[in-house]
Amino acid sequence: MSLVAEVEAAFAAEGLLSRAAEQYREREGQTRMALAVAQTIEQGGALVVEAGTGVGKTFSYLVPALLSGERLLLSTATKALQDQLFGRDLPRLVESLGLPMRTALLKGRGSYLCLHRLELARHDTGHEPMAARALAKVERWAQGTRTGDLAELPGLDERSPLIPLITSTRENCLGAQCPQFKPCHVNLARREALAADVVVINHHLFFADLAVRESGMAELLPSVRVVVFDEAHQLNEIGVQFLGLQLGTGQVLDLAHDLLAAGLQHARGLADWQQAAAGLERAARDLRLVVGQQWPGTKLRWAGPGPEGVPHAEWQRGLEALEQAAEVALEALATCSEMAPDFVRLHERATRLAERAQRMAAPCAHDAVRWVDVGTQLRLVESPLDIAEAMRTRVLRTGQAPADDEAPHAGRHDAAQGQAPAARPRAWIFTSATLGDEPALRWFTEPCGLQDAQVLRVASPFDYPRQAALYVPRVFPRPSDAAHGREVAVLAAQGAARLGGRTLVLTTTLRALRTIADAMRARLQAAGAELELLVQGELPKRVLMDRFRTGAEPGQRGCVLVASASFWEGFDAPGDALQLVVIDKLPFPPPGDPLVEARTQRLEAQGRSGFADFSIPEAAVALKQGAGRLIRRETDRGLLVVCDTRLLQMGYGKRLLAALPPMRWLESADDFAAALASLAEGGAQADF
Repeated sequence: MSLVAEVEAAFAAEGLLSRAAEQYREREGQTRMALAVAQTIEQGGALVVEAGTGVGKTFSYLVPALLSGERLLLSTATKALQDQLFGRDLPRLVESLGLPMRTALLKGRGSYLCLHRLELARHDTGHEPMAARALAKVERWAQGTRTGDLAELPGLDERSPLIPLITSTRENCLGAQCPQFKPCHVNLARREALAADVVVINHHLFFADLAVRESGMAELLPSVRVVVFDEAHQLNEIGVQFLGLQLGTGQVLDLAHDLLAAGLQHARGLADWQQAAAGLERAARDLRLVVGQQWPGTKLRWAGPGPEGVPHAEWQRGLEALEQAAEVALEALATCSEMAPDFVRLHERATRLAERAQRMAAPCAHDAVRWVDVGTQLRLVESPLDIAEAMRTRVLRTGQAPADDEAPHAGRHDAAQGQAPAARPRAWIFTSATLGDEPALRWFTEPCGLQDAQVLRVASPFDYPRQAALYVPRVFPRPSDAAHGREVAVLAAQGAARLGGRTLVLTTTLRALRTIADAMRARLQAAGAELELLVQGELPKRVLMDRFRTGAEPGQRGCVLVASASFWEGFDAPGDALQLVVIDKLPFPPPGDPLVEARTQRLEAQGRSGFADFSIPEAAVALKQGAGRLIRRETDRGLLVVCDTRLLQMGYGKRLLAALPPMRWLESADDFAAALASLAEGGAQADF
């Protein structure tokens, strides 16, 4: 039986999949996607699939990939999605399909406990009492963990200052010279990945390895025949982070600290470690001072010898001083590089620092853009405009999988059919719920170098006109008006009070987040509403999501969540937990962002419209992602409010509205109030 036929049978009403998923029912869209994936696996090549919310895309790619018997690499957008895929979806399917397959989870080294750095932290007596207690908790956990994955450690805040003390980086890892090299959790994870049939990674790890060949992917990818990128809409933005060049003053200060510590511990008196470290610190501090006071989060364009508004001569002198300080450190390290593994890695770090400072002092590459991120420290960035070239030349061109007699995991369909060993084209699957706003999905395929890929769009099976309604206030302050944020807060607070919480407010900027959150807090308190206002940044993301979901449970205080950035996607609150999503403005890309400007200018140089071909598609995809938080199951009911009159007044509004799910339209404030009342009274059974 061919793979396509086997997959079709698995997705039938009484097929294998019915044993893997509770209340499974056959879905035309899910089966159509699965058959397209199966065909791509059999023939090789690239498949791009936009699968609307509710299609069940995870099973659509997992079932054919697992049934093929091929070695499989799965990449997700975040570590949280990795954990869900590895801990829930994969085990359930592998067991239900009766497949003897080994699975492995592989993350970046920053996700694993470093035993050597834990030992160093244990002997550091300078910890605050709270940090000392947290460290003791980590030590107790370290004695029993097998994987060392910090996601297993309950209560550890991802923002904890303890994490850098107990994890390694590419810069400070001692490699084979480390006294804990044999039991190292990172190395264990890599060994398990190399021996597994199915490996789950994330996009950050994939591109980090593509840039520096450091994570073990260089050995893994050649033996894999099927590669799946889930949540693929994030590929381009994640990829450009790693494929460019970055230099941060924080990195320089870390090098100075580690240089001084290692020098005084292992080679006191052999070099002037104080002077070398002080030189690095001074160079970093002086470069930061050249930029002067800036609004935190500012991105300074850098098209010429220096960033805009910064004296170019002083900037160049600062970069030269940074390079010279690195050279002084290298001279000190050269005297004792063989004395301890620490010095070998410090020498590599100082060498990279000198090279990057020299590169940043030279003109920017013609196909890249430069800018400076300004905060307490500086981050100098030179980035490609997209990942298309890297994908074409460094990823997709590795399209031949090993012959069956060479591959450690030969495809069982080929073996069963008696095919002769041969190099077979690799299958690449790219999928997400949101990949563009037009049939060819050019928003995704062009920057990812996938113009030649097969494209499939599978609509959501949800009955949006029955399950959801859209309201755009016809009379509302313009997004640029000072009163806009306050009015968003008024509308959201009224809706939340009527629903007893169950409200998510998505903002396009952090400044708007603070304005709306403060106004909502004041209004809810004045009204005496017994609601809990959750605000992004005040608690860890995981805590915010868990608390919000429990807000709809009996006996719990209802919750309102005001959030931005990462909450526009990847936040799942099905059922009655979320019934109202309020979006403050149309999510156009920030016009002052240097990368946005460079991409727009490139399009205009090609005779295209930067606004129509870049800004509108970007806004459409982001709007679809935000709206996608509302309806997650066939039984969900909810209201979407977009507080931006441009959606009704501007010509491009029709294109953005067309990108949204086909929700029922609410014409007036009275219609909105009636829909709220219906939700409040009927919940998931509300009749719109």
